[in-house]
Amino acid sequence: MQTSTEQPSTPHALPRADLTLDALAQLTFAAAGDLYARGRPPSSVRALDGAPKGRMLAVRGLDRSPLAGPLRRFAGSGAFVWDGKTFASTSERAGTGINRVQIPWALGRQRLFAFETRLGPSLVDGRDSFILDYDLPENPGWIRKVHDEIREVSPGLYLGPAMWKGAWKGAWKGGAPGQATTVLWFALDTGARGWS
Repeated sequence: MQTSTEQPSTPHALPRADLTLDALAQLTFAAAGDLYARGRPPSSVRALDGAPKGRMLAVRGLDRSPLAGPLRRFAGSGAFVWDGKTFASTSERAGTGINRVQIPWALGRQRLFAFETRLGPSLVDGRDSFILDYDLPENPGWIRKVHDEIREVSPGLYLGPAMWKGAWKGAWKGGAPGQATTVLWFALDTGARGWS
């Protein structure tokens, strides 16, 4: 069944102009993967410089459960702990970034879990993507196992998987050593800036 967010299956298709964070939040886990496969990487990492607003989308195993609706609403609310990511390019093909996290009653606003950015092959399908690499000495060991990547699916709107590198021993099976398992999908909107 075709939904309003589907488009022809063409790798690196031109981004659609009608998608929003709210529309992406309605996608199932599988539909987010299909849309990501049709997205395109930026031609330069500079396209994300700044503090784009983020949104957690479908979570593996929960997108069709009774928790899906409440989780979508919470992820779209101002009370959600993740605000997005802040990017700073150092060249056309590389840069750095950090996550913006807010826990008002405990830690306030924090910048946590740095990453390096580059254009490179996707762990999902091998095609070009904007890669966020958390395997940095300053990050805790469990964060160093995170791999994010994104592609543009609408002008200024980026969609990507948050992945766990190696065997996943939690609620989901899959991912042998050297592989990665997609845990959830997230989006970044460069037209809706978060706090900086």
